[in-house]
Amino acid sequence: MNARLPAQIGRHRCGPGQPLLVIAGPCVIETQDLCLRIAETLALLASRLPIQVVFKASYDKANRTSASSFRGPGIDDGLAVLERVRRETGLPVTTDVHLPEQAAAAGQVCDMLQIPAFLCRQTDILLAAAATGRAVNVKKGQFVAPGDMRHAVAKLLAGGATDILLCERGTFFGYGRLVNDFAGLPVMQSFGVPVIFDATHSVQQPASLGGATGGDRTLVEPLARAAAAVGVDGMFFETHPCPDESPSDGPNMVPLDQFGGVLERVLRIHEARLAGEKT
Repeated sequence: MNARLPAQIGRHRCGPGQPLLVIAGPCVIETQDLCLRIAETLALLASRLPIQVVFKASYDKANRTSASSFRGPGIDDGLAVLERVRRETGLPVTTDVHLPEQAAAAGQVCDMLQIPAFLCRQTDILLAAAATGRAVNVKKGQFVAPGDMRHAVAKLLAGGATDILLCERGTFFGYGRLVNDFAGLPVMQSFGVPVIFDATHSVQQPASLGGATGGDRTLVEPLARAAAAVGVDGMFFETHPCPDESPSDGPNMVPLDQFGGVLERVLRIHEARLAGEKT
């Protein structure tokens, strides 16, 4: 097992001995005002809880189930929103990149680039993300064994990346369902990088709504608690003031007014595990 080194994301450090990293925000950028409202709430939570928050929202959801689904404002307008969120709240920001040629522009604004699960094996996009010098968070593909994520880490290292994170978000279990192999969390940590647990995408039910992906948000907190008990370096959540009105991923998002309570309960388990490791 390689020694796990912290990853730098803006002013935050994620890894052993660091406060829990929380990556959170809406699935997709709907409006600037909505993003600022969510980010301001997250900044308040970060001020009173022992966490580090990175704001996440996507300027383009290029992997939507249906061609008619809302994808977002696009890269130029989307990055402008993220830049304003960063400036006005002080939170580091992150977003998905779906094409290698998007990485440089996203890297000029974002403190961390996120590689979507379906693209975790794509060498060109990994190398382009590494070339920005920003932290890179790679979501484990739903079709990839935890042990095989070592190859994504190797590609990023070959591209010059120094701040690398891996993210667990569930594995295909038949049609329309995902499951989590919690044994995979320490496996991925053994590659010497911090590991994030994506609690909201883990409860997705792919394409279960016909032309859209469903989910069960009641399972988000139980899975997050389980990941905290196993031991992760960070958590990923999507949150929204009115999830059922969101154009993307509404069924699995945590209502914004409930998010603080979810974090508090997950943190109790996280802190109990840390205390147990010291005894």
